Amino acid sequence: MGLEVVYQDGQTPLDEDEKEGLLIRTITTREELDEFEQNNIQQAILWLLSKRFSSAEILREEFIMNLHVKMFGQVWKWAGQFRKTNKNIGVDKYGIAQQLRILLDDCRYWIQNETYNQEEIAIRFKHRLVSIHCFANGNGRHSRLMADVIVERIFKGKVFSWGGNDLARVSAARANYLVALKAADAGEIVFLVAFARS
Repeated sequence: MGLEVVYQDGQTPLDEDEKEGLLIRTITTREELDEFEQNNIQQAILWLLSKRFSSAEILREEFIMNLHVKMFGQVWKWAGQFRKTNKNIGVDKYGIAQQLRILLDDCRYWIQNETYNQEEIAIRFKHRLVSIHCFANGNGRHSRLMADVIVERIFKGKVFSWGGNDLARVSAARANYLVALKAADAGEIVFLVAFARS
């Protein structure tokens, strides 16, 4: 019996090859998958709390990829690897590395030149990162954790609350999050910043 995956609005479907990357063969439902992924993410957060990282380390491709491995590496063998297929969202698979480098350069520029306030820099980074859609799955959760890392480690601020709910589940918070993301897609970042602090 294979993985039964029921996708909610805003989730990225997995190709058959990507489903083959599941490391825990006993998982058969989306609920079980979510549970294993959440446990892995908690371990990634503990890893982050146990380490010190400089701004230069955080704003590197290696950190972005390693964080994805820490979040999903016990569940998916392709964790931390750029996706090899195109999705209904995100840049072309061949443009991922280039677009990520541009984003990292842009973020360093925003910080050095105080182009935006600190929270907006973290949220703009999150939004661009999820728009690139580097990985086969987990991009939303990964980009939110990256925003938390930036606001806490680089700017010494408080992590975001992200509506105080599990955004993977159907809820009013998830609906508000998706509305804020769509507004950010249209250039209105203020709603995503407000949601992140709600």
